[in-house]
Amino acid sequence: MRTMAQKRAEFALRETRLAKQSMDPEKLKSFSAGAPSMILQNGFGQTIAFWLAKDKAEHRVLFHILTEWLKQTDQQNFGSCHQPADYIHRLSAMEQREYLQSQNEALSLLEWVKRFANADLI
Repeated sequence: MRTMAQKRAEFALRETRLAKQSMDPEKLKSFSAGAPSMILQNGFGQTIAFWLAKDKAEHRVLFHILTEWLKQTDQQNFGSCHQPADYIHRLSAMEQREYLQSQNEALSLLEWVKRFANADLI
């Protein structure tokens, strides 16, 4: 049986490799480095809403990676989300405990994404 950390790492590696093929790896590298602190400073919901508003490649990629992971790991809360706005609505309706769990899961995943974005793994 694999640990959650192993599953997170595998997912982050696969998604980061795909992202590096579809966009400038240097932009992904610099943006992913600051993403966890952005969440901690501004909040999870506010950060992903900001990413959606900016609509740059690096924002879209990290939003996609995070939301796909949350959809896989938290079917109860995110399983029915299909559009970007669905995730924002779901986060805004969550109890604080669930919101913080989702935020912590996002931060854990982003640490892997950040590491893989900095590695030469294509």
